[in-house]
Amino acid sequence: MSQLPPSSARSVLARTADPRLADDLQRLAAAAGVPLTVRPDLPDAREIEGCPLLVVGGDLAAGTARQLARRASPRPERVPVLLVTNDLDDADVWQHAVALGAEQVVVLPDGQDWLVDRLAATVEPMGAARVVAVVGGCGGAGASVLAAALAVTAADTGHQVLLADLDPLGPGADLTLGVVDVPGLRWPDLAAARGRLPGGSVREALPRLDDLAVLTFGRGQPVDLAPRVVDAVLAAAVRTHDLVVLDLPRSGDPAAVAALAHASELLVVVPARLRATAAAAALLTGWGQLAPATRAVVRRSSRDPLAAHTVADALGLRLALQMRDDPGLDQALRRSQAPGLRARSPLRLAAEQWLAQREVPGRAA
Repeated sequence: MSQLPPSSARSVLARTADPRLADDLQRLAAAAGVPLTVRPDLPDAREIEGCPLLVVGGDLAAGTARQLARRASPRPERVPVLLVTNDLDDADVWQHAVALGAEQVVVLPDGQDWLVDRLAATVEPMGAARVVAVVGGCGGAGASVLAAALAVTAADTGHQVLLADLDPLGPGADLTLGVVDVPGLRWPDLAAARGRLPGGSVREALPRLDDLAVLTFGRGQPVDLAPRVVDAVLAAAVRTHDLVVLDLPRSGDPAAVAALAHASELLVVVPARLRATAAAAALLTGWGQLAPATRAVVRRSSRDPLAAHTVADALGLRLALQMRDDPGLDQALRRSQAPGLRARSPLRLAAEQWLAQREVPGRAA
């Protein structure tokens, strides 16, 4: 895996004289991407005040509580404390936790996943981005350009956005957005990722179009993405973005299925034609059971015989959006102008309508 930018976070302080516990804490901090300083002595008040989290080992919990109580300047209340132990038989652990004012007692190894998340939260908050997936009900439906327009429009209104392209055989979101030559990591660079990734570092490492980060396969040989890679990357993305837009392949490969598990909504883009509706119905026999909410986006031209509600009803879906064909889209793409940038274009209007009907975390201008 290509190198992610290093973290510049302040170090978490840990106090323990137990070598095994110290090793466990260093290992878990590394998994969280958080710097950790372990020492047997009690840091002074200024050091504690400057740290984001104080971790106290069960072996020194009683002594730490007494020392803090004797200090003229007690531990600042805004500095949280965890009591971490690997001794299941310590009957006094809760008493020590109360004396320390600890927010949580963590018993290892059972609590290690929780501890990794808590450590990581010192450098990035536990965010909750809205995640929407977009898939074409048939070939050429326009799913990729709608996904791009949703991402571009949300970024234009002040949101931190990631567009994740999971179709290895598609044209590529970098080409659609005109960022092919922008340096940054692509999916092949992250193919060895596992465990918890630092969300901020992932975002900073990706190609960007202003507030829009783009993750795509690039121009090289396609790679088979393992579901665990997709899970790790999207879990990191959710913590550091307001909106994550997934551009999914119609094939429903394991990586796409793993990505869809992160989404709260699946938009199926369908032209208002009979054959396209039939193709979308076949696709939904697999895809439709995988998302909490699956809705239709119907694209119509003046020549299409079916009404948008007729298409949605035939598919058994609620109608999320209907949009006109965009006659200026091909010319805009040839000029490397991203979908959704042109004011009053059908794609921009559809994206604005979708955003107006959804709650997206973060700042909107």
